[in-house]
Amino acid sequence: MNRVKEISLQSVIGKGYADFWNFKGRYRVCKGSRASKKSKTAALNFIFRIMKYKDSNLLVVRKVFSTLKDSCFAELWWAAERFGVSDLWEFKLSPLEMIYRPTGQKIFFRGFDDPLKITSITVKNGVLCWVWLEEAYEVGRERDFDMLDESIRGAVPDGLFKQITITLNPWNEHHWIKKRFFDPPKSRDILAKTTNYLCNEFLDSSDLNVFERMKKENPKRYKVAGLGMWGISDGLIFENWEEMNFDISEILKRPNVRCAFGLDFGYTNDPTAFFAALVDIEKKEIFVFDEFYKRALTNVMIFEEISKMGFSKERIIADSAEPKSIDELSELGLKGIRKARKGRDSVLNGIQFIQGFKIFVLPKCTDFITEIENYCWDKDRFGNVINSPVDSFNHLMDAMRYALEDFLRGEVFSFD
Repeated sequence: MNRVKEISLQSVIGKGYADFWNFKGRYRVCKGSRASKKSKTAALNFIFRIMKYKDSNLLVVRKVFSTLKDSCFAELWWAAERFGVSDLWEFKLSPLEMIYRPTGQKIFFRGFDDPLKITSITVKNGVLCWVWLEEAYEVGRERDFDMLDESIRGAVPDGLFKQITITLNPWNEHHWIKKRFFDPPKSRDILAKTTNYLCNEFLDSSDLNVFERMKKENPKRYKVAGLGMWGISDGLIFENWEEMNFDISEILKRPNVRCAFGLDFGYTNDPTAFFAALVDIEKKEIFVFDEFYKRALTNVMIFEEISKMGFSKERIIADSAEPKSIDELSELGLKGIRKARKGRDSVLNGIQFIQGFKIFVLPKCTDFITEIENYCWDKDRFGNVINSPVDSFNHLMDAMRYALEDFLRGEVFSFD
C-alpha cells in the first residue's frame, strides 16, 4: 500500500489539458467535440487527485443515474488501470461507488432523477469537495445545477479546494451553460475551455478519417462534433414538446392509446436508434417513454437490446433501407418487425403529421431530448430555410417517423 510509483503524466494523459489539470477555481468547464479526450482526462485527473489529497471525496453526476455505470464509472475504472493503481481501489456496483482502499475516500455516483440522493450524501472520511457533472448538456434547467452547486458547501482542510467540473458536448448555443460560463468576462473562479479531437494524439488514422469525412460531407456537424464549437438551433423542426415525468400505466388506461415502436439502423459512424412511445390519436399526444442509442450493434445485439427492454413481441417499424437486417431480426425473434414505407415526400409528410401532436418525453430519454432540441431545417447556399431536415440529430427522429406510420395512414393497431 505504501509503494512508490513514478509515472510520466504527459505520456499517460497527453497534451492540451495543462490548464484544466491544474485549475483550482470553483468552476472548471470543458466543452469539446467527440474524441477530444475531455472525459478521459477528467477521470484521470480525479483518480490522481483523490490519491494525492487524503481528505478529498468526489461526487459524479449525470441527468439519469442508470447511465453512469457504463460511462463515468467505467471511465474512472479505466483511469485507475491506466495509472496502474486499480488494485488500490474497490469498485462496487451496489451501491455504485469507488473506494480508495488506503484511506477509505470515496467516489459517489448520483443522478438528477433522484435529487434527494444528491443533497443527502454523508462522507465518513474527509469532506465532499469535488463534483463532476458529465454530459452536462443533458441538464436543461439551470436551477437543477444550482441545487448541485449548493451541495458543495462548508469549510475544507488546508490544501484542499472546492470545485465543480463540467464536461459536455456543445450541441446548442442557447444552453444555459454558455451564458453562465462562456459568455461572461474571464474570472479567477471559472475556467471555460474548448477542446477537440485535434489535441488527442492517441487517435489512430481510422479515427481521424471519420472526422475528415465529416468535414467534407457534413461541415455543419463537423463544426460541433469535430471542432467543439457551439451548435446553432435556428429553424427547429419540433417545438411542440416538453420534458415531463408521466406514469405510463395511467396513460395506458386511456381508451385510445396505442404503442408505437421504431428502429433506425446504424453501425460505425451513426448509432442504431430505437424509439418507444404511447400515442393518443384523439388527443394528439405522444408520450416518449424508452429508447436506446448505440453504435457498433450487430443484428444479434439489436435483438438482445430490444428483448431486454421487453419489446420483442411488439410491432416495430424499421428503416426499409436495410431489408436484410429486417429479415435477420425477424428470424431471430422480432416477429412483429416491418419495413417502413419510403416514397416521395414521406419524410416531409411524416414531420408535418408529428407537428400536429404535443410530445411529452420522460427525462431518462436523454438521446431523444438531445436530438429533438437540435433537429433543424436545412438551408440553401443563400441561407434560406428549405423543406428538408439537416442530416444530423435525426436517428431517433427518423425512428419516431417510422413508428407513427400506421397512425399517419389512419389505421390503429392493438399490441396486446
